[in-house]
Amino acid sequence: MYGIIATWRMAKEGIELAYDMLQKGERAGSAIETAIRAVEDFPYYKSVGYGGLPNEEQIVELDAGYMDGDTMSVGALGAIKDFSNPVSIAKKLSEEKVNNVLVGAGAEKYARERNFEEKEMLTDRAKAFYRKKKKELDQELRPYDGHDTVGMVCLDQSGTVTAATSTSGLFMKRSGRVGDSPIVGSGFYADSEVGGATATGLGEDLMKGCISYEIVRLMKEGLKPQEACEKAVSELDKKLREKRGEAGDLSVVAMNNQGEFGCATNIAGFSFSVATGEQEPIVYLVNREEDGHCTFEEASQEWLEEYMRVRMAPVEE
Repeated sequence: MYGIIATWRMAKEGIELAYDMLQKGERAGSAIETAIRAVEDFPYYKSVGYGGLPNEEQIVELDAGYMDGDTMSVGALGAIKDFSNPVSIAKKLSEEKVNNVLVGAGAEKYARERNFEEKEMLTDRAKAFYRKKKKELDQELRPYDGHDTVGMVCLDQSGTVTAATSTSGLFMKRSGRVGDSPIVGSGFYADSEVGGATATGLGEDLMKGCISYEIVRLMKEGLKPQEACEKAVSELDKKLREKRGEAGDLSVVAMNNQGEFGCATNIAGFSFSVATGEQEPIVYLVNREEDGHCTFEEASQEWLEEYMRVRMAPVEE
């Protein structure tokens, strides 16, 4: 069995590339890196990589993480500027014995010394979004609620499970802000003996529950991925509301080492992309019921076309 699952519709093209690789027996590490790079490189997805929306100083700062479930090797970076594929840098960091998590100038120095591609990541389109939002906020800059991390879990034919993330984080965030995406156990986690999980949403709240690790822990206790996802999201959502009066966006996906998958969310509009040895790449739309149970249905062709139309439409300032 093999498979790959990812947050959001934006991962579909990457999932298709990885699916072809997995079918040919290629490794989970290479497949997940290829899939996320495809998202990072597409300029119309404004929450990841090239074209990602900037911070309050109009600078694109990127976060990424990677974990190998065979060895528990991890690599992560935060607030890195002007490198085209942060997931590849995170994967390289996972090969180091120490210094696996780097931020800012240190991460950039590491990447530069290893000849990773440098690139101006702030696009004209992202600048237009910045100007438009600045006007809407009456000159008061504060974080906008756009925070769609691409997170993936991959299982190859040898049984290796990997997990990885990439994001530009909150639009108009403070300089140096790091969310859950590069935080091991929060944004992502993988254990080849069990499976893996990854999250997207408001990082400041996702981190409070170490939610990706929690899902893998629940699967280890015997829960199916769907049950584990729903339990983790519902419990964290409830605790946040009890202790803080509100809960930010919490959405997760998971896959176990048998290729079974699950999802959960506390918002409307969450989608995910998945492919397995028994199922070709597909996009699902998630519906959350009042009791926290989540169902999903295949996205229609009309929905898929509208999704791309909206994301590629000109920015009206």
